[in-house]
Amino acid sequence: MPMFARARALESVVREVAREVTMPLYLKAGRQHKSDGSSLTEADGATQRALAERLMDVVDAPVLGEEMSAEQQRDCWAQGAQGLWVIDPIDGTTNFANGIPVFGLSVGFLVNGETQFGVVYNPIADEAFYAGRGAGAWLNGQRLPLRQPPDTLSAAVGGVDFKRVPPALAAHLAVNSPCFSLRNFGSSALEWCFIAAGRLDVYLHGGQMLWDYAAGRLLVEESGGVASALDGSPLRASPSGKQSVVVAASPALHAQWLGWLLRAGG
Repeated sequence: MPMFARARALESVVREVAREVTMPLYLKAGRQHKSDGSSLTEADGATQRALAERLMDVVDAPVLGEEMSAEQQRDCWAQGAQGLWVIDPIDGTTNFANGIPVFGLSVGFLVNGETQFGVVYNPIADEAFYAGRGAGAWLNGQRLPLRQPPDTLSAAVGGVDFKRVPPALAAHLAVNSPCFSLRNFGSSALEWCFIAAGRLDVYLHGGQMLWDYAAGRLLVEESGGVASALDGSPLRASPSGKQSVVVAASPALHAQWLGWLLRAGG
């Protein structure tokens, strides 16, 4: 099956799970806290289980989900070199639990650490972002990006998660931002999608896991964007350890954004 067709098949599955499993628990699932301080609700586990079961209809492969133990994640990674599902069942759980309508279900299919196709779906907005390697990035049937990025960083709208950025850099960025304006939406997966769509022009996050960007990174690349770590090195696919991400909607903006961050103490 071509990558685009697989992306559309995955979109159907994700929409179905969101409708039948995730959204009936919206504003009903209480928030708990995991050992790393992040939020968790019963909807996260229920959504992950439903996705893991129904993804087999698209490709029968191991499933690595955020709500697994670290040992289970490592085992799945070891078994899935030739094909692996990576799931973030609800990216933006705090938003979900508090009724803030910015969260998404994120699923990517990886082969040898490279995402081949993926979907991020925001059920509140009914927006499905999907991409297939070599087949482009799309939003509800419309090719991305929706708008072209500016030429200069001073005209860019940026997304920044300040709490995970090195403190000195965060302080400098907050006071002396090189961008026109900065935003933080509370959903890493959707923020990658916003870069792909042209809603954001640049993005900085101080520590993401594989499931945060398994789908979003491909969306950015297929829409003409660029991503790296904060030191300028390529992003590495790994089930363990957080890594910084520096993303831009074009190579020119990425060079400007990364250069400014490095000079500012990144």
